Amino acid sequence: MAEEKNLVKCSNCGQEVPREEVFQEADQFLCEECYLDKHQKIKACDPWGVYSKKVLRKRADQEGTDGLTDLQKKIYEFIVSRNGATPAEMVKELKVSPNELQNQIAILRHCELLKGQDRDGVIYVVPW
Repeated sequence: MAEEKNLVKCSNCGQEVPREEVFQEADQFLCEECYLDKHQKIKACDPWGVYSKKVLRKRADQEGTDGLTDLQKKIYEFIVSRNGATPAEMVKELKVSPNELQNQIAILRHCELLKGQDRDGVIYVVPW
């Protein structure tokens, strides 16, 4: 019973976590995963990110999907198979959080594999 009182419900996902493992922001309590999901963002438009990724991939002799994670390959192949998709379509079909998708697209953008494209006022992610 004493252990139950030491648990706090995450304001985002509802998971109960020990009080000492919770992050508090204003009136919200967040578990570690939700906290990181909220704050860990990679910028897609980052010239140094692109430069660094190009240099590292060249040194590792990587081209195309070489060196990508399984999720990154899945996202890339999804985009290529449809010749573009909206972030909302990818979240739904690939079952990833919007923040995780944003981070992975940013990495793929740094690899110059994917980019954004305006199609009649709607932003699509398309092959580079």
